[in-house]
Amino acid sequence: MVLMGTIINGICIIIGTLLGRFLQSIPEKMKETVMYGIGLAVIVLGLQMGFKSENFLIVIISLVVGAVLGEWWALDDKLAAVGRWLEKRMGGGSTGSIAQGFVTATLIFVIGAMAIIGALDSGIRNDHNVLYTKAIIDGFTALILSTTLGIGVIFSVIPVVLYQGTIALFATQINRLVPQELMDVFILEMTATGGIMIFAIGLNLVGLTKIRVANLLPSILVVAVIVTIMYVFQLKIM
Repeated sequence: MVLMGTIINGICIIIGTLLGRFLQSIPEKMKETVMYGIGLAVIVLGLQMGFKSENFLIVIISLVVGAVLGEWWALDDKLAAVGRWLEKRMGGGSTGSIAQGFVTATLIFVIGAMAIIGALDSGIRNDHNVLYTKAIIDGFTALILSTTLGIGVIFSVIPVVLYQGTIALFATQINRLVPQELMDVFILEMTATGGIMIFAIGLNLVGLTKIRVANLLPSILVVAVIVTIMYVFQLKIM
């Protein structure tokens, strides 16, 4: 079953979030310190991912163009609207917290090499080991995030399952149509670009900034376009 790894990944996120909800009764000062700890860890994670780039100009161009598109499409405002809708459906809670938990968890769980490589392994070789490992990591991360960001973390399951599931279902076609060299470059630069966004999330979590990270999401699509053009025309951006 090609979707087994993705399904297990989603289940682990749900379980981790629900377990984290039971820990929300911890004192506010402790919760605040935990939030700072999470923020610092997310910053380090983002830096590690960002340094993986072999052509940082691609990352810069992608972020600039992606930011313009994101602001134009008002993705952050649309996410806030989703948060308000979720709050009404749930009969209470903090809209900001729900939206923040959703976008934070989604970016951490989706952006990175494990999501793509694991989904491709599931679809091509029916090997789910990478996604099983990712599921365990995501489950513990969801537990920690949900203690401070709340139930919004659980909604990250939707984009995670859709994203990884789509890749797994079309893995054979992707493997046949996309050259391995192009895929390797895309994963590398996509991971680095996503790392910058995760770094921004970390800064938001520790309260240093209020970056509209959701408006940077189109940067991932821009990376795909740039590396494809470079591959087709054999270009090198220095």
